[in-house]
Amino acid sequence: MRVQALALALLLAPANFFAQELNPLKLLNPGQDTWPTYNGDYSGQRHSALDQINKSNVGLLGTAWTYHATNYGAGGFGSIIKSTPLEVNGVLYFTMPDNVWAVDARTGREIWHFKYPPNEGGHIGQRGVAMWGNWLYFETPDCNLISLNAKDGKERWRKSIADVKLEYFCTVSPLVVGNHIVAGVGGDSLDNPGYLESRDPETGDVQWHWNTEPRAGEPGSESWPDDDARGHGGGMTWMTGTYDPDLHLIYWGTGNPNPVHAGAARKGDNLWTCSIVALNVDTGKMAWGYQVSPHDTHDWDAVQTPILFDGEFNGRPRKLLAQASRNGFFFVLDRTNGEHLLTAPFINSNWSLGINARGQPIPNPKKEPSRDGTLVSPSSNGASNWFPPTFDPTSGLFYVVASQSYSVFYLTAEGKAEGFAGRDDFLNFPGTIKAIDYKTGQIRWSHDIGSMGTGLLTTAGNLLFAGDSSGHIMALDLATGKTLWHTTVGANQANGAITYQLDGRQYVVVGAGDSLYAFAVPAIHTADASTQTQY
Repeated sequence: MRVQALALALLLAPANFFAQELNPLKLLNPGQDTWPTYNGDYSGQRHSALDQINKSNVGLLGTAWTYHATNYGAGGFGSIIKSTPLEVNGVLYFTMPDNVWAVDARTGREIWHFKYPPNEGGHIGQRGVAMWGNWLYFETPDCNLISLNAKDGKERWRKSIADVKLEYFCTVSPLVVGNHIVAGVGGDSLDNPGYLESRDPETGDVQWHWNTEPRAGEPGSESWPDDDARGHGGGMTWMTGTYDPDLHLIYWGTGNPNPVHAGAARKGDNLWTCSIVALNVDTGKMAWGYQVSPHDTHDWDAVQTPILFDGEFNGRPRKLLAQASRNGFFFVLDRTNGEHLLTAPFINSNWSLGINARGQPIPNPKKEPSRDGTLVSPSSNGASNWFPPTFDPTSGLFYVVASQSYSVFYLTAEGKAEGFAGRDDFLNFPGTIKAIDYKTGQIRWSHDIGSMGTGLLTTAGNLLFAGDSSGHIMALDLATGKTLWHTTVGANQANGAITYQLDGRQYVVVGAGDSLYAFAVPAIHTADASTQTQY
């Protein structure tokens, strides 16, 4: 009904509305010729219905073009493409900190480049742009939200969304829903509160503001000892959320509480940190919340993508949400009301005594950070991290890059501490792609890739695209995890690949190091599998 109402509104809209680059209906039902949002569509599944590239011809995949963004980055992590490119009307838009590019999606030819001035923000990474009409939106390291003209990269306006002097820094690819630009914030060093804001796409003005830590008297406020602890409680909104148009709810993961490793002065569960929350997109009011790590002291942000899908659970059709969380547990919830349905480990973690009646892991007090050090799995990098997972709706398998990692957690301050109030030494194990059955939590297959640092993409061609720690891009069989194709690009893939089809040709585009790589199969091999034997 919401889709029909939006379609009617578009019919009644002024004629010049249709001259804009991205029709809002594309966000509700993206076509095969586009990748218009961070996750491809609102569900977060990162699954494409394209199957021109498939198991029978993926071995022929070759480089279509390469674009190098050399010497534009800020150095270190700031010179790595961690963004997911958008592809709209044959143009790719992608970012590194302080930079936005538009390149031709067919050839890789640069169309324009926007350079933001040097600034004091943290340049750890930038996840990408959002698009509304003919306008692009991106967050700068020093926490300005900027709107650019998508045709030429000219700046339209900039608005502050957080104070860089308080050591906030911003990396999020905003989420566009209707006339809302939803922006999140990040920060590590100072004990600041996390929040989400919705901004007007025309002016950048605030439409609503939602605080991760509830105000006194609001649901969850009782999980903090006092106003001071809530006011410095962390819970950053690092990553892009997802959206259900029928329920009109956005779903967002939140970060760890502060001080990070010292929990003595913030007794209680510390809601709504390390949680999955559902908010009304028009008002910012919380419909429900579910905390995956109560009273976290191990830096286990729960910002991993909350993937939405419809499926059967215990013999009943449900609207579902699933997350493979940084704490090492896989969760399935009913996204209409936050009802817990399943909790299952996807690594051999050692910090939990079991699962409580709400499906939450029960922390083991002996695994708290200590003066002498405590060995805990997973590490503070987590069993998973920000790298995008993917979901195949046909098989019902959830794919995530996991790590059987460890940290020795040290407590360096007690009482009313600030900041991290501790540290940890990493003992990281190789990253492994795991295929998880959402109905049972069982691992169907695993494939070692040597690093946790890659995002994932699945397609109807029964393929999963990923990178590994040796600078390879590869395609795996969805059902078995067997490698079907790989190539060397000499740099590690960070975010997930995207795919789109233009002029009858399917492309797979990957950011690795400081470059974009586009792959396709030769034209004579793009027929379906039944006719390919003639070549």
